[in-house]
Amino acid sequence: MNVKEFDTIFEIMQDSFPAYERRTYDGQKELLNDPYYRIISKVNDTNQVVAFIAVWEFPLFRFVEHIAVSPAGRGSGIGGKLMSDYIEESQKPIILEVELPDTNLAERRIGFYERLGFKLNHFKYIQPSLQKGQPDVPLKVMSYPQMLTEEEFTLYEDILYTNVYKIHRVQD
Repeated sequence: MNVKEFDTIFEIMQDSFPAYERRTYDGQKELLNDPYYRIISKVNDTNQVVAFIAVWEFPLFRFVEHIAVSPAGRGSGIGGKLMSDYIEESQKPIILEVELPDTNLAERRIGFYERLGFKLNHFKYIQPSLQKGQPDVPLKVMSYPQMLTEEEFTLYEDILYTNVYKIHRVQD
């Protein structure tokens, strides 16, 4: 990925996510060296990045960390197409985090993923902040193609905390 493409993706990320849900520029760029991490971008007719999906591909499952569309491309269906293509290529379960369903916007996002076949799991989940000084966030986990068992959720959560958030928890 060239610097210009990465810079455009980071701009879309900044426009789409609050600071606690994204890394710093350097932190995000550093992930490109992680063998589990991948960014898939969509470009328009003039070869400008208009959408991206940032994913972690682990041996047991895939985790969609970010999906975003540029302001000019929102509402065009490109985000749904990007997710559908990713689901279609995956041979493993896919999970992602969503806000608690307590606002209209959060409910619309959950509905977007449900239309793609994701299931809303009801386990308690906290997303550690991706930037120092930002708060941790209570979220929900959605999974595809089916709900997670408690054992799967616990295992996947441990893998996320260790690899994505770099937190090593002590089990009770």
